[in-house]
Amino acid sequence: MTATLHSLQLITGIALIALVLLQRTSGDTGSNFGDSMSAFQTRRGLERVLFILTIIVAVLFAALSIWVIAL
Repeated sequence: MTATLHSLQLITGIALIALVLLQRTSGDTGSNFGDSMSAFQTRRGLERVLFILTIIVAVLFAALSIWVIAL
């Protein structure tokens, strides 16, 4: 059972890293210093799916980590 949990944790960890790396960055150096030209944009399409999937995988990874510690 613990081998299965460790395998699932490894798979979700790799998936989480991949999902974070696939996401687009939301600006350049100008927006880091309060550039007035930056505007709020909503996520649409594939960007939104990646964002929601990242949250789901992160929660799953955290739950698996807690479960492994409990055993």
